[in-house]
Amino acid sequence: MLADPPPWSRRLARSIARTRAASKKKKKKEKYLTQDNIDAQLWRRFGTSRLERTVCAAPTGTVNMALYGKMPSITYRDYPEAKLIILWGVNPSASGIHLVPYVREAQKRGARLVVVDPRTTALARSADVHLAVKAGTDVVVALAIHRYLFTNGYADESFLREHTHGADHLRERAEPWTMARAADVAGIDAAALERVAELYATSAPALVRCGWGHERNRNGGNSAMAILALPAVGGKFGVRGGGYSMSNSASWGIERTWIGTPEPDTRAVNMNHLGRALTEYTDPPVNVLFVYNCNPAATVPDQRRILRGLAREDLFTIVFDQVMTDTALFADVVLPATTFLEGYDLAKGYGPISLELARPVIDAVGESRSNADVFGDLCTRLGLLKDNEPTGELDVMLRVLDQLPDTIGADLRAGGRPTPPCGASPIQFVDVFPNTVDRKVQLFSAALDASAPIGLYRYQPDPATDRYPLALISPASERTISSTLGELPRPDVKLLMHPDDAAARGLADGDLVRIFNDLGEVHCTLSVASSIRPGVVSLPKGLWRRSTRNSATGTALVPDTLTDLGGGACFNDARVEVASLPNA
Repeated sequence: MLADPPPWSRRLARSIARTRAASKKKKKKEKYLTQDNIDAQLWRRFGTSRLERTVCAAPTGTVNMALYGKMPSITYRDYPEAKLIILWGVNPSASGIHLVPYVREAQKRGARLVVVDPRTTALARSADVHLAVKAGTDVVVALAIHRYLFTNGYADESFLREHTHGADHLRERAEPWTMARAADVAGIDAAALERVAELYATSAPALVRCGWGHERNRNGGNSAMAILALPAVGGKFGVRGGGYSMSNSASWGIERTWIGTPEPDTRAVNMNHLGRALTEYTDPPVNVLFVYNCNPAATVPDQRRILRGLAREDLFTIVFDQVMTDTALFADVVLPATTFLEGYDLAKGYGPISLELARPVIDAVGESRSNADVFGDLCTRLGLLKDNEPTGELDVMLRVLDQLPDTIGADLRAGGRPTPPCGASPIQFVDVFPNTVDRKVQLFSAALDASAPIGLYRYQPDPATDRYPLALISPASERTISSTLGELPRPDVKLLMHPDDAAARGLADGDLVRIFNDLGEVHCTLSVASSIRPGVVSLPKGLWRRSTRNSATGTALVPDTLTDLGGGACFNDARVEVASLPNA
């Protein structure tokens, strides 16, 4: 039986019932109980605005679905089989430490390593080639490699005929990107780029680890498209350790059939436009904001506009979280949520193809409750549940287990790890094939070509200006791969800048500086080092407002423009200037 709900539950139900324009924010998609369950049922049946969750992985996800239908990819255990590994837009030393030992093992066995990243990361220091590209230019680098493959007879024409559609379109659009031209645009050495192309053409098995760093700009979708198409053109599939590697969370093919209500035809709000939604939407306005599983005041683009929206007197804001986030400081009601240590969930892995039943290891602390319990309570009080529908976490877990394929559900109930449908370590184009209509790679999609601003496999120029010439990036660090745990004390936040850029501005290591553009400014300490390329500066990802000297994070400088495909965030399109902080 459920205990009597606390008083805030009744007040909250009444508050939500006052409007049908509630906006919600969520993040990860790999868990089954904490989101896309009773919460989705609540929002759908109540008829709130729909949220397009595109702040992360939207361009790569869109492209991966279009090309391969999210075919299972190379798992970590097969990295040592590769003779060449390209880490593109990913830094496992900070954001995927489980992968690092497999990369190191491959190197011990003689594999060559290529890293494409504006910074000299730990793995870049040991790489055979490091391409320190300008932010937003990855697409032209990948197209130059395609051109090399086609021009020099390294394209696998037999594979392209048998397993792909659209190779001629890709060949045509790669043609203008010579090594010299691509290297000039990307700010790298043409000989180094040609060396990477040669290594990729002649190495087998060869794998590309496609990360998410390269997608966070105006060319993010086309960048992912060109990178993920490389194994098809180069004929790198069909062997263990060859092909591409991405998140494998979609490899189980499990549909969320337990959400008993279709999405309503209400307006869709791109989460990167939250600031606009809170300050500009009038038909109808957003009157209630329910925030859970995220901290938009610190993490969503155009921070100043978001804070202005959160400060509205007529906005009723509920924040459901484990800690007092920057967003919670604006809330009318703050609800205490359980952590992953206190509840059940079904979670899928990123690298390995794994599905596990997580169990609580401690009792819920204080009045904290799980997502499923809170949303079940709200559904009940609003009269939105049908007979025999789950009302809380344990009911939901049993319902999900019942709807999983028999062997998977049985293994999870018994406390084991179920066997993936494709096997734990599939070989692409041997054990698994594209989940497209005809099981072929769609190298060119007419629909995507029409939806992209200037078409597929195209490059949009750098948005830098004379006034704001520096590209600001915000990669994951050893301390924060997201904003989670950002409430903990941390060392002084520093802006990383190349010595040439610092000297040109009369700045020195340890100076207090302001990073600014027309959207806002951030005050912090300067760190001068050659580990970042000229023309690019870096602030750590996941900062909270308390982390800087003026209570602004890097998102205060990020425009809310969208990527070419998928409607993703353009974090790395922030163009800024840096100067010493007056009166510092």
